[in-house]
Amino acid sequence: MWNLLKTYLHNYDVHTLQNPSSAVVPPSELGDLYADARTIRQKVESIDGPVVVVAHSYGGAPTTEGLAGMEDKVKRILYLNAFMPDVGESLVKANAGLDWWWGTDIIDQGAYEMLHAERIFYSDFDPMAAEMAAADLSPHSVKSFEQEITQAAWHTIPSSYVIGEQDHAVPKEAREFMATRAEHVYRVDSGHSPFISQPDRVARFIHEEYLKVTS
Repeated sequence: MWNLLKTYLHNYDVHTLQNPSSAVVPPSELGDLYADARTIRQKVESIDGPVVVVAHSYGGAPTTEGLAGMEDKVKRILYLNAFMPDVGESLVKANAGLDWWWGTDIIDQGAYEMLHAERIFYSDFDPMAAEMAAADLSPHSVKSFEQEITQAAWHTIPSSYVIGEQDHAVPKEAREFMATRAEHVYRVDSGHSPFISQPDRVARFIHEEYLKVTS
């Protein structure tokens, strides 16, 4: 799903990964938040030079957990319509009382299957593109939404936040509050996944973040 954005970042060494909590495996084999955090940390450790990390949606939680203490290598984190929790928070706790539970069903062996992704994750796509994007989604581990953050990378790594003004996935109250934890906020008139619907804008944000590291 990041391929379109990567075409706008051809001057950069771009790495992506699949979180174990939403891999294409039987639900019983899905990882949890801490497995995701380890995977993210291992990926960053394998990259030479200073790193700018982009975390989208749920990915903000394991990024926050996994990159704590890596300020020597990770120079910026860009939270893209992402959860930016603090120590002791889980996604469920951080959004308690907010209208954020998107219409998921719990399926066998503790995994969520996304319903209505076309209107929640891809609301600013044309209908065919939204259907294709939704078809690529995999079930997601329930545990990863319930587990608490034990360390928060954004306390020591400078971070920015991208708010999609038309995001139907992360509640407005939640994203506006979490953005106060970042040192800089970008705003874009998009839905939840602007790295697909507006990759040129997101690429410019990433470029600005990189300039903060190198200038």
